[in-house]
Amino acid sequence: MFYGAQPILFEFAKYNRIHPTEAEEYLWKYLSKGMFEGLRFRRQHPIKYFIADFYCHKARLIIEVDGGYHNEPEQYQYDRSRDEELIDLGLTILHFTNEQILYDIGTVIGLINARLQQPLNPSFRGQGVRTLP
Repeated sequence: MFYGAQPILFEFAKYNRIHPTEAEEYLWKYLSKGMFEGLRFRRQHPIKYFIADFYCHKARLIIEVDGGYHNEPEQYQYDRSRDEELIDLGLTILHFTNEQILYDIGTVIGLINARLQQPLNPSFRGQGVRTLP
């Protein structure tokens, strides 16, 4: 479930859980309610040498909340490389902007639910989905 994450990441993840962004806190209100047929999400979950904003192990799904700095060229490239490593583990990543979460939560929940309705295939490589407009 953690894919060899180092102890220091658990400390950083704990800090991030205590200090969420506004959009992370808002999305967590929906993810923590168990509204997705009993699937459990974790927030600020260490995976390998990364921290996923939200992670559902049973669905092998990562949800990332992207602030404006994720559009900066260096950060965008880093995010793409990170996604590839996580996809190679068979995980799927959904990216949402802060604005999508804060101003269009219905669509965000619908997209998450649509992904969760797809059957899991044990040999599935995973995929990354940028939901940016």
